[in-house]
Amino acid sequence: MSPLDISPQRGDAGDGIGGRPPRIDGLAKIRGEAAYAMDQPVEGLAHAVLVTATIAAGWVRGIDRTAAEAAPGVLLVLTPGNTPPLHAASTWTGEAPPTSEYRPLEPEIRHVGQQIALVVAESLEQATEAATLLRVDYEAAPFLADFTVPDAGEGQDLPPLTIERGDADTALASADIRISAEYGTPREYNVPIEPHGLTARWDGDALTLWEPSQWLDGMARNYAEWFGIGFEQVRLISPYIGGGFGSKALALPHGAIAAQAARMLGRPVKLVLTRPQTFTAFGGRAATRQLLELGADADGHLLAIRHRGWQETSRNGLWVEPLNAATALMYEVPHLSSRQRVVPVNTVTPSAKRAPGENPSAFALECAMDELAYALGQDPLALRLRNEPGRDPHSGKLWSSRRMREAYAAGADSFGWARRNPTPGAMRDGPLRLGWGMAAGTYPVRRSAGEAMVRILADGGVEVASSTSDMGTGAYTILAQTAASVFGLPLARVRVTLGDSTLPRAPVSGGSQMAGLMTGAVDKAARAAREELIGLALNDPRSPLRGVANTLAVAEGRLIAPRGEAPPLPIAELLTAIGRDRVEALRDTLAENGLKPEDRYRAFTTVSTMRAPTDGEYSMHSWCAHFVELAVDEALGSVRLRRIVTAFDAGLLYNPRLAESQIKGGIVMGIGQALLEGGIVDRRHARVLNNNLADYLLPTHADIPPIEVISVGEPDPHASALGGKGVGELGIVGLAAAIANAVFHATGKRVRDLPITLADLC
Repeated sequence: MSPLDISPQRGDAGDGIGGRPPRIDGLAKIRGEAAYAMDQPVEGLAHAVLVTATIAAGWVRGIDRTAAEAAPGVLLVLTPGNTPPLHAASTWTGEAPPTSEYRPLEPEIRHVGQQIALVVAESLEQATEAATLLRVDYEAAPFLADFTVPDAGEGQDLPPLTIERGDADTALASADIRISAEYGTPREYNVPIEPHGLTARWDGDALTLWEPSQWLDGMARNYAEWFGIGFEQVRLISPYIGGGFGSKALALPHGAIAAQAARMLGRPVKLVLTRPQTFTAFGGRAATRQLLELGADADGHLLAIRHRGWQETSRNGLWVEPLNAATALMYEVPHLSSRQRVVPVNTVTPSAKRAPGENPSAFALECAMDELAYALGQDPLALRLRNEPGRDPHSGKLWSSRRMREAYAAGADSFGWARRNPTPGAMRDGPLRLGWGMAAGTYPVRRSAGEAMVRILADGGVEVASSTSDMGTGAYTILAQTAASVFGLPLARVRVTLGDSTLPRAPVSGGSQMAGLMTGAVDKAARAAREELIGLALNDPRSPLRGVANTLAVAEGRLIAPRGEAPPLPIAELLTAIGRDRVEALRDTLAENGLKPEDRYRAFTTVSTMRAPTDGEYSMHSWCAHFVELAVDEALGSVRLRRIVTAFDAGLLYNPRLAESQIKGGIVMGIGQALLEGGIVDRRHARVLNNNLADYLLPTHADIPPIEVISVGEPDPHASALGGKGVGELGIVGLAAAIANAVFHATGKRVRDLPITLADLC
């Protein structure tokens, strides 16, 4: 039986794959029983406080530690002047470091908020007080606050993100209709509810870290290389994560210095970043700017797109936000010219935030498509349908599955799109102008190998173990469902252990790949354990079923002869009879991903073996269509969302309840992006002014309208072992554009820079 046979996609699959059980870890979280990394009790704990730079560029010429070191309870004060270097670690892609040394505290300052000192004391209060006693002598240097100022210039070309397909210039010149517009997104921050932090403890040369992590094996490798110890000497523990959205996938400088302090002191050290420090200790989404020119014939067929993109990065690191990610493949466009540049500024190096690349790319593209629809006098949905590509226009490969037409149809039907008056400002509800807008989104299917252990226990229950993490996406539940499907067990009989780097390996929980790769690994291990159990039942001389049949089935915790040759035998009774306390199988999916056993370490500790969406015969992506209704108060300029309908194709949903929750979570983040969020930079000092949860505005429950999500997907056997495609990052892609398009429909005002504020509409 193939993996795709285990359960059809329907809501009545019980506790197996395709069923809708609630999270198995939900009650523990609600009751406060779930112990997160920072909740773990560790004896002999010392507390650390990070001190950060107050200038944007220059050097620390000296730090007077005298008063701080004399303060009550202080154990250690680390500065650039008294901290030995660590070994440089290889990159997350597996490349060798450019230098041999790494200094988590360095004297050269490249951005406000860069860490420059660490104070460790017996209590958090003592460390906090002592940190204020440090006296820092700076030598300031010129800086560039952000890339919107004239001095930012054109930036540096990124050849890998240059696409020239056909002759866009000539095609644009001959187009019947052309639109040209520039779109911008500000810095956006991950702001997970659980701040970043860690507890580090050394036992000789063995390092244990309790740290929220989306990638335990990758981060463990980083620490091992920093401290020159073996990979197996690092244990990273992260049973739960209070949100990450990409920000907890890599080992960061504050982790290095906290672990270094623990080693120097010979006792455990706990460091938790303050909320303002979470805006500067690691990067969020880079600010972007995109110029899009679209040309079409009089019927609305796209002829050409000319795309120019700019994004900021830091002075000491390169982060690329691929701004043509959606532009290159969303529509049938024979002529495309896309170029992107990066502009180094004095900020922390940007990093991953939900759907990096696809998110800003879709914002610009989907707003531009709406503008083109109005220029043509066509319905925005009809224009998109007219330009649906039959295959990936960039790679030329067939889609593994693309149910965009079905998503458009289902979303439009549920939303009532046919009742839309196309004239901007024509739809009203008393003093309110109503806007109906729509947009499309996509996210690629990335694939990595996974590894899992499945144990059949003496009581007939099953245990699943892997180092993969659950950051709230439902990994505990869907992996339990995977095993439950194979053994025909209720979820109550399946125990899942995750979030410990000593367990079987797993790659990064990012790129919306975790569910697909880990359900495949667990399914493979569970089937292997089941086959071994059946073999023991048929062949062990002590088995009550020996010689009864030539095959057996396993269901409801029992071994069953296919034609009733013997009564069903509970697994627990078989194991007791043959003197076994467990049957277990460790399996990986290296071979399925074209890898060999010797690739195991690299596959799980770097992203160098991650397969791209077009690696293979097909182009593999998830898809969605958003429909938004909002109301704009003409007098106040306020925007209130009234309802959102999103139809999506993510293949088979392992648990529709959890997948729908993930789509809704992405939509909520998209609401924040469209209407609230944005880092405000004081250009006089290159400082983020709203580095707190009072001023960095996030959507609350009152901001969220009724949201309906509709799955139109079918199992995609090319995308994953069980037929699912990525869900976690899909929901945010295109949502901000749908809101911006609805604002235009309500007001006739085209807002091209996020977030959309009162000032834009008054």
